[in-house]
Amino acid sequence: MAVVTFVSHDGEKDEALLEEGLSLMQIATNNAVPGIDGDCGGEAACGTCHVIVDPQWSEMVGRSSAVEEEMLAMNPERQPTSRLSCQMLVSVAWDGLIVQTPEFQM
Repeated sequence: MAVVTFVSHDGEKDEALLEEGLSLMQIATNNAVPGIDGDCGGEAACGTCHVIVDPQWSEMVGRSSAVEEEMLAMNPERQPTSRLSCQMLVSVAWDGLIVQTPEFQM
């Protein structure tokens, strides 16, 4: 079973099973991961699903799209490996993925 680890700003970890065909945001919200709200329902219009991908995983999961960049550009906690988890369609090949939730989303 493939697993993703969500790490909060203060170091708390939440693990969830990766389900092919879902977005990372859907997995987080289905598992009540703190800091991932997905207020816009996955339309890349709110930024409440912002995650910071562990640098070792950034190539595997891909870079942010132009739509994501527009939303992330307004985020004061944006990092080079920031993504909107609603735009990340999960692959079971991501087993072991680690993402951090920004402090302001707590």
